[in-house]
Amino acid sequence: MHVAGPATMRLSSLLALLRPALPLILGLSLGCSLSLLRVSWIQGEGEDPCVEAVGEPGVPHNPDSRTGLDQSDEDFKPRIVPYYRDPNKPYKKVLRTRYIQTELGSRERLLVAVLTSRATLSTLAVAVNRTVAHHFPRLLYFTGQRGARTPAGMQVVSHGDERPAWLMSETLRHLHTHFGADYDWFFIMQDDTYVQAPRLAALAGHLSINQDLYLGRAEEFIGAGEQARYCHGGFGYLLSRSLLLRLRPHLDGCRGDILSARPDEWLGRCLIDSLGIGCVSQHQGQQYRSFELAKNRDPEKEGSSAFLSAFAVHPVSEGTLMYRLHKRFSALELERAYSEIEQLQAQIQNLTVLTPEGEAGLSWPIGLPAPFTPHSRFEVLGWDYFTEQHTFSCADGSPKCPLQGASRADVGDAVETALEQLNRRYQPRLRFQKQRLLNGYRRFDPARGMEYTLDLLLEAVTQRGHRRALARRVSLLRPLSRVEILPMPYVTEATRVQLVLPLPVAEAAAALAFLEAFAASVLEPREHALLTLLLVYGPRDGGRGAPDPFLGVKAAAAELERRHPGTRLAWLAVRAEAPSQVRLMDVVSKKHPVDTLFFLTTVWTRPGPEVLNRCRMNAISGWQAFFPVHFQEFNPALAPQRSPAGPPGAGPDPPSPPGADSSRGAPVGGRFDRQASAEGCFYNADYLAARARLAGELAGQEEEEALEGLEVMDVFLRFSGLHLFRAVEPGLVQKFSLRDCSPRLSEELYHRCRLSNLEGLGGRAQLAMALFEQEQANST
Repeated sequence: MHVAGPATMRLSSLLALLRPALPLILGLSLGCSLSLLRVSWIQGEGEDPCVEAVGEPGVPHNPDSRTGLDQSDEDFKPRIVPYYRDPNKPYKKVLRTRYIQTELGSRERLLVAVLTSRATLSTLAVAVNRTVAHHFPRLLYFTGQRGARTPAGMQVVSHGDERPAWLMSETLRHLHTHFGADYDWFFIMQDDTYVQAPRLAALAGHLSINQDLYLGRAEEFIGAGEQARYCHGGFGYLLSRSLLLRLRPHLDGCRGDILSARPDEWLGRCLIDSLGIGCVSQHQGQQYRSFELAKNRDPEKEGSSAFLSAFAVHPVSEGTLMYRLHKRFSALELERAYSEIEQLQAQIQNLTVLTPEGEAGLSWPIGLPAPFTPHSRFEVLGWDYFTEQHTFSCADGSPKCPLQGASRADVGDAVETALEQLNRRYQPRLRFQKQRLLNGYRRFDPARGMEYTLDLLLEAVTQRGHRRALARRVSLLRPLSRVEILPMPYVTEATRVQLVLPLPVAEAAAALAFLEAFAASVLEPREHALLTLLLVYGPRDGGRGAPDPFLGVKAAAAELERRHPGTRLAWLAVRAEAPSQVRLMDVVSKKHPVDTLFFLTTVWTRPGPEVLNRCRMNAISGWQAFFPVHFQEFNPALAPQRSPAGPPGAGPDPPSPPGADSSRGAPVGGRFDRQASAEGCFYNADYLAARARLAGELAGQEEEEALEGLEVMDVFLRFSGLHLFRAVEPGLVQKFSLRDCSPRLSEELYHRCRLSNLEGLGGRAQLAMALFEQEQANST
């Protein structure tokens, strides 16, 4: 019998205490050991004692260099260079490039060059342009005809010599000189070739750009070896940018030494003789597939795998055959897209059961986002009701207006699509014929697209000829397609803005505050803007012996010129009984060049630097006119200033001005005045063109009557082909004022003026409170 001593007992108690922590201690020990082992492996990765670096004799070995790789293939590491400017040197403003792409040095992917001739420029070349031009960033046509007549929408380069070798040499020289630094790949083809543009663009996107590549349909030279091959020009070929740069110095020598009747053979011999590079049909796993179309072959009946997978089809003898090929390949791409959509929808439906929501989380149509879920009553998307003849949601606020134009075509397309889908689903058992549209609803969901709900009265016909009327409700969705950037002309913020302020006698007192605000926001920051005051005298104002109503305005303008040297505030005097905005603009337009950017303003407007910049960016010469919507404050008597918290029990405050200054006290509520169109930005040339069109369509007394009831925005809207851009402008905040609604205005303009004054009195809560207080005062 053994008896444990005190030391053994203490050890047992210690182990009992440590037993719960033993897994933790073992885990930490194992983790530390693995970490140390990994560090030793990483430190030993840089050098392998079993591999000896190969280098030139006498050249020291660089441990950072990589064996077997050129310097161009090394991985470069970025190095941050801190910015430092010498304080002793004067500051020079950095000139930025027009596009960020130029500053970063990035290039477009593919440029397509089409070789054409005098006989086919207006036929086959036009067919090529209509079928593939919208798929490529740039498409150029090269011809040897001098002074060729360029078809609309095509960029033609004439070399003046139709010899094949000369035409090819000058084409390559032009591509190198003008586009060598802007594109990675150059595809050269003939105008009797049909190209499947999406496939060609995808091919160029899969190839590495820093290799000398001559890719196409390889053909052997007559009497040459198998390695000496050229790319057949009828099926097109790709040239990499690096190969074009290397080929450029040898073009002159090849043109004098190589004789060939075909441009593609000449180019192939030039590349082989000067650079030792021949044509290949496959590179980096990408195969250039082509198809030779037999004579009198119908593209609709062609179903071989070589045809269906071809990048290029040759020869194409006439333009109609080009369009038929394009129709066939477009139908094939559409079928492939529908097939892929069905496969993806089936996969989504199979995977939905594994999600937490299950089949309840599956949206319709499958694969598209679910309908927008509003979080409050202010976010609810409303439905627009329509019939086949009328819509009950009109732009002008009318309760009912005719369904016409694009809206009518949209509704007709939705009804036809619904009928087509019903027949596809139930045929041959049933065949449906539309009787009429009972009810129609549509709304735009920004997450999905345009949704439709149609109540259709149909006539169902069975296989035995029995007929019956049915009313069915169908739901349709026109989903949002791929978002594309609309091409817009280039504009700059350096354009000088010419502000024009028409000033009647009644607003002369308010002009002093406008001039002070103009000096603070435009003159002191030295904005690139000028001001012209158009002083409008009445028939009896400023006559002999009568005081000048604009004397204070002229004195204030002279004071600003004195305070800001180099500034000149021009003013023009006009005498009229009831001048219209268009007549006043006619006076100013004649005093300025055609490239002047006008900013038509009012005495209540306070234009600042941000407003002027948006005027410069949104008004585009020959393209767009901009008429901002200002923010109008409510009547302070009905909508007094209130603290942000408001009195107890008060409802929500009306919206406050976007640019309200908290230092001036609590803001007064207001609204964006959509009825007013007094402010506008446009170029003088565009105004003169619209004005000339107005004078051409309306003559004599009819023009005089029209000018009395038109504003400048109406002139652009009715007599100009420009885009008219209307948007809220948070920088234009106007104090409350009642507009002078002249009875000489047209009925529409007078209605808009009166509506602007009434809506500008206050919000519904303020007006209701004013009426309630008035009724209480009358009752007591």
